[in-house]
This record gives sequence, C-alpha cells and structure tokens, in this order.
Amino acid sequence: MAAAVAGVGAVLALADISSPLRGPLTLFFLLAAPGAAIGSALRGLDPWGRWICAVAGAVALDLLVAEAMLATHRWSVTGGVVTIAVISVVGLVVPMVPARRLLGRAPGRRDS
Repeated sequence: MAAAVAGVGAVLALADISSPLRGPLTLFFLLAAPGAAIGSALRGLDPWGRWICAVAGAVALDLLVAEAMLATHRWSVTGGVVTIAVISVVGLVVPMVPARRLLGRAPGRRDS
C-alpha cells in the first residue's frame, strides 16, 4: 500500500498534475523511497533502530540531492524526483546481489 501511495506521488510530480494531493504524496515518495532502500540495507538492526536510521538517512539524502542541484544551478522538481528514484532503485537492488558477485569472485575460489 505504501509503495502504491509513493508511486502515485511520483507520478503526480513527474506529470505535473495539479491536485491537492500532489504535495503530500510527493513528500511521502521523497521520504519512503530512499527510506526503504536504506532500511533494506540495514537488516541487522532491530526494527526501531532500523526505522530511525532509514528516516534520518532519507532526509539526509533528500537534502544532499537538493543541495547538489542548487549548487550546480540545475534545480527542478522533476529532476529531484527522478534522482531520488534512481538512487533508491540502486539502493534496493545492490543489497540483493551477493557480495561475491559484486567483487567478481567465484563461490568456490579463494584469493591468497
């Protein structure tokens, strides 16, 4: 359900649809998407600590993207939403790939 709400927020922002729900749903997307990516990478923490770290990381990532876009004079709502979406998708996919595969090592091979 949360993914659907976040998706609607992203679509409303990207399509520039005038709706009273555009602001709150886009804000939800900007917090939920990177929060889910960060939370998936922190599987070892207890749920409360994981939730706090995910929300804090999402806010920090949003601010970092906004600051970088402002510093380079490339600010746009669409660009910010797309950037957060790309970073979030990468953050969700990378923890799913085994570390051996990322390092280019075969499962049975040991480097000396």
